[in-house]
Amino acid sequence: MNTLPLSTERWELAAYGFDQLALREVPLPAPQAGQIVIEMEAVSLNYRDAEVADNGMGATLEFPFTPASDLAGRVIAVGQGVNRFAVGDRVLSAFIPGWRDGASLPWAVAPARGGPLPGVLARHVVEPADWYVHAPHSLGAQEASTLPVAGLTAWMALVETGQLHAGQTVVVQGTGGVSLFAVQLAAAHGARVIVVSGSDDKIARAIALGASHGINRNVTPDWEQQVLALTGGRGAEHILEMAGGQNVERSLRAVAQGGRIAVIGLLEDDRFSLSVMALVASRATITGIAVGPRRALEDLVRAVDLLKIRPVIETSYAFDQLPQAFAHLQRGAFGKIVVAAGHA
Repeated sequence: MNTLPLSTERWELAAYGFDQLALREVPLPAPQAGQIVIEMEAVSLNYRDAEVADNGMGATLEFPFTPASDLAGRVIAVGQGVNRFAVGDRVLSAFIPGWRDGASLPWAVAPARGGPLPGVLARHVVEPADWYVHAPHSLGAQEASTLPVAGLTAWMALVETGQLHAGQTVVVQGTGGVSLFAVQLAAAHGARVIVVSGSDDKIARAIALGASHGINRNVTPDWEQQVLALTGGRGAEHILEMAGGQNVERSLRAVAQGGRIAVIGLLEDDRFSLSVMALVASRATITGIAVGPRRALEDLVRAVDLLKIRPVIETSYAFDQLPQAFAHLQRGAFGKIVVAAGHA
């Protein structure tokens, strides 16, 4: 029988603001029926985590609050009645624990981890087994930790809801975690990928991951015209909209007839306006992507193992270096920032 530690460390916010972050020792409870105890191996950070820590991002948090949502770890104990996992299994957290399957589920019914639900930045977590899935066999913990939000968002935009297939064109904006997953997934499915970025170096690195073309938006502000030129006037069947604001209108001009614009980010503005006539004429679908259900995460895990997708991690930080990791996240990264279980 495993002997569990009596206490663990976790990061807590006493109030909104990064200056309120503190690492504290707290008791570690034994698992109740239906629960598992997980030893954290890695936590992937998302831009959302920084916004929640800084201002709540529209969620009302209960303090002290533990941030972040994307955990990869190993099961070290199971409660009564747990049959989905055994001690030693490697697992990933699901972002919206109550969303097992289906096209949609109200946020009020199934709130998200890392705000308003407590997050996972702790050396151990004790939570319901239903909140987790098996990790991929082909990835280590740091790479696997990037799947629950960034990987699944790209999967939902392109494969689950977008029904991506070979021969289509995908426009990916930016080179963050979601965007680079989209590059790799689209290329693996036989699609042509065009990356729009403000950096020639990042474009070159995205092409090395499978993109076919790159457009530097600083050199070519009207990037949609270049998309049309590259597609012989047809436009792209899929566009991952990461900026919001006026950029959405450019995406509308670049999308193919009957194509899809998946709105994921709001780096430029959280609002946009469009010509109704232009939208009607394009016959395009504009859809919001807010991660996905547990079943879709399980599908993604199987696909990652089969397609040999390797998540891109710019840097990893030790568990006690969380403030430095958040600072790097806010500066921007090519791919993901990960917090690992070790000490600095």
